[in-house]
Amino acid sequence: MVSTLSLTRVLDILAMLLAASMSLFAIYVAGFGVFDNVVVSGATVLLAVAYGFAAWRGDDGHHPTPVYIVHIALLAVFCVLMWWWVQIMFTQQQLIIFISEFQNLHGWIAIIMITYITWRFFGIPMVAVVLVAGIWVLLPHTFGGAGEAWTRVAQNLWYTTDGVFGRPVEVVGRTVLIYVVLGAILQSAGAGAVLLRVAFAITGRLAGGPAHAAIVGSAMFGTMSGAAVANVVSTGVFTIPVIKKVGFSPRFAGGVEAAASTGGQITPPVMGAVAFLMADLTGIPYLYIIVAAAIPALMYYLSLFTIVSLEAKRKKIAPIPREDRVKLTLNDGIKSIAFFVPLMVIVGVLLTGRTPQNAGVYAAASAFVLSLILFPEFRHPRKWLEALIDAGRASATLMIVVAAIGFVIGVVNMTGIGLWFAERVLSFSGQELGFALVMVMLASLVLGMGVPTGAAYLIIGIVLGPAIAKLGVPLVAAHLFVLYFGVMSSVTPPVALSAFAAAPIAGAGPMETGWAAVKLAAAGFIIPFVFVFHTDILLIVEGATIYGAAWAVLAFVFTTWGLGTGIIGWDADDLPAWQRVLRIITGILCLFTDWRVALAAAAALVAMTILQRVRSRSVALE
Repeated sequence: MVSTLSLTRVLDILAMLLAASMSLFAIYVAGFGVFDNVVVSGATVLLAVAYGFAAWRGDDGHHPTPVYIVHIALLAVFCVLMWWWVQIMFTQQQLIIFISEFQNLHGWIAIIMITYITWRFFGIPMVAVVLVAGIWVLLPHTFGGAGEAWTRVAQNLWYTTDGVFGRPVEVVGRTVLIYVVLGAILQSAGAGAVLLRVAFAITGRLAGGPAHAAIVGSAMFGTMSGAAVANVVSTGVFTIPVIKKVGFSPRFAGGVEAAASTGGQITPPVMGAVAFLMADLTGIPYLYIIVAAAIPALMYYLSLFTIVSLEAKRKKIAPIPREDRVKLTLNDGIKSIAFFVPLMVIVGVLLTGRTPQNAGVYAAASAFVLSLILFPEFRHPRKWLEALIDAGRASATLMIVVAAIGFVIGVVNMTGIGLWFAERVLSFSGQELGFALVMVMLASLVLGMGVPTGAAYLIIGIVLGPAIAKLGVPLVAAHLFVLYFGVMSSVTPPVALSAFAAAPIAGAGPMETGWAAVKLAAAGFIIPFVFVFHTDILLIVEGATIYGAAWAVLAFVFTTWGLGTGIIGWDADDLPAWQRVLRIITGILCLFTDWRVALAAAAALVAMTILQRVRSRSVALE
């Protein structure tokens, strides 16, 4: 009888080999390989799903032997199904062939297996999306479904490059995975710890310095990590305890880390790998997208800094004493080069007109060489293998969910439901842009809940992006709008994954941490409306001017002050409830496109601030 322990060991070794193979294949494809899409997509999906069956252990990591035997059997079956898939796909490139019902059944079995492993890794919210799409596409018209034949669905979504193996899988396999490898190299070398030291040193003089350090560190590393939850777990274990130590509440400490890590997904140049998906989906060059996303990302982090500063002053949290501050050494400055040089390489290579995957390869190569030079512990081959395995694990889990979402996108394209939904949004909103945006915002938050950033954007961008674009909103603004709310769903209860990941580290309740994160990330719910109504801040939109961008940024500064003081309830002293509400309202009004309304709101906000300061001083003198 095979013991559970020996089976677990065998599967662990197999999972590590598959993860390392995934990383090596990603490096080769991005750097040297010019493969047929059948090879790239087929190999990455096969490696990812095989890794899923080998690696999944559940929450407790212990399951009876039959569970592991079943997973080994499923792994073998999936390999056989993929071998048959490759043969049919290559044959179709040469001949028009008939796909039998038995072969269509193979396709459905494979789709069900992908759905199963998606459930194992991502839980009910993600698999519910896949199940709803699958049931709806097969449901007869009389019951409100699409009424498609099961054979046609299999032929369109499994034996073509428009479903499971569609463009999302191809883009992730060819372009995104090399950036996952880049992040793993930096993390394994120790660049993440150096970044945190730099962040603590930069912000040590500010009130609530550790909270600001969490914002800076999470922003820098979050843009490459590709997952807000992973960023929370990796950096939060260092930042959250220190934030609590200086006097912030546990829920606020967890909220800071959740909001800051979530913001990394909207921060150029990598944007958690979503930028590449957006470039493919919209046809807008990647370099243009990161330029458009730059000012909004800065605005988001400016608002986080403001709210943290106000909370620190409200709680009378002083800056870290000089003797306790992190003191950067020359060695820290030199080691930080390993992070900043690859970022410059990415931008530099793109400016030469090369592809994003070329930029990723050069950046990963530079990160590897610099890590060898600057981090002695990285010179051992064991660390290289660790980086490959970590990157492979992250890549495999990403590819699993992207393959599942490929099925959903295939259903949308096959049935035209996306256009139908967009038309319903426009019809219900009566062509009123503001109302339509609110509807899209709510739908994006719901569709993005419990779903990783890349998958959330693919779902939302396909279904809701056209609805906004049809109202005359520039394409890049429409897609950034839905991206922002897909990202914000990560901190929005009841399924706030980033906040829930931060809560146990902070020692706070999940829901209270989630609401704290929502307050901190409040600007993230406002900024998308800014770049729809003030498109100048995106810079690349036709007709954009520096003056228009400056006006929008200035208006947002007033908005940030109104929101921050209203949410925290402090401005030199505690604010009464009526003034908190009034500040939030006037702050939002500052963003109105009618300059008279905006100026009046800004003047009211300035007046309230001056009067509050005068009143506070008067009370202090009494």
